[in-house]
Amino acid sequence: MVKLNKIYTRTGDDGSTGLVDGSRLAKHAPRMEAIGAVDEANSALGLAAAALTDSEHAEALYRIQNDLFDLGADLATPAGPDADFAPGEMELRLISAQVEWLERAIDALNTRLEPLTSFVLPGGSEAAARLHVARASVRRAERSVTALAETAPTNPQALAYVNRLSDYLFVLARIANDDGSRDVTWIPGKNR
Repeated sequence: MVKLNKIYTRTGDDGSTGLVDGSRLAKHAPRMEAIGAVDEANSALGLAAAALTDSEHAEALYRIQNDLFDLGADLATPAGPDADFAPGEMELRLISAQVEWLERAIDALNTRLEPLTSFVLPGGSEAAARLHVARASVRRAERSVTALAETAPTNPQALAYVNRLSDYLFVLARIANDDGSRDVTWIPGKNR
């Protein structure tokens, strides 16, 4: 259980921050860049959820927001080179079931959509536009997580999760555009 009774600690005034294992690193380190990008994506998801009047889709986004906190905890728990990334007593790790839930959700939503014949511009309805902003934020988080994975052992399920999440948000944005009928499509060279 998390208990926060004091919001400021002053321990980060030197430009460092603490990780789950008690170690400290610079706030601008690749691990912290990844954690921060996931936090920003989570905030964008909250904004998107506020625009959805369909409670089923808003509830799905709230579920995903919780998963993104799990992802932040996973990233904040450094692992050794031989780590198996299984959840432990003191290690919260993303697991394949979380990735598989996203895949099932994508497949279910996609059955309502006609195949694309062009790329989709990020817009349409307000809800779709907010979902596209969240999708772009997730893509940035994915770049940060993959950059971390080049320098430190990183849970493969974390990498898969952020990759699937951007796909989910793309499909959900199309759903928010009246099942794709209000998608704004790219017309190559239209304004030449």
